[in-house]
Amino acid sequence: MHAWYADCLDACNRHDLAAIRSFVDPAVRRSHLPGGADAWVADLDALFRGFPDWRWRRIQLIIEDDRIAAHLRGSGTHLGEFRGVAPTRRHANVAEFSMYRVSRGRFVEFAAADTGFELMNQLGATGAP
Repeated sequence: MHAWYADCLDACNRHDLAAIRSFVDPAVRRSHLPGGADAWVADLDALFRGFPDWRWRRIQLIIEDDRIAAHLRGSGTHLGEFRGVAPTRRHANVAEFSMYRVSRGRFVEFAAADTGFELMNQLGATGAP
């Protein structure tokens, strides 16, 4: 599953939404976020429009049975509107900690630490996202 996750991360770093969708079950459940592959892809599309150079770097990956724990570093330059904030040209860099469950080669469950506040803070936005 290490190679499978590396392929998924590569699709994310290419901003290839169709390829990303192929890794996500249509009915994926996401903690504290709307479920479904459409919502997952829409969230990434908004991120990529706001940060056209956004990339993730894998720090640590732990795989056990059908579960993946990932520590990633995400970063990019805010060059497009994101969550109502006009482009600031600021570089943002956030630590991401995620847990996934995989079934039949697709993410079926996702839980992660919410990085929205940290990301918006780095853009100079006040309040929660």
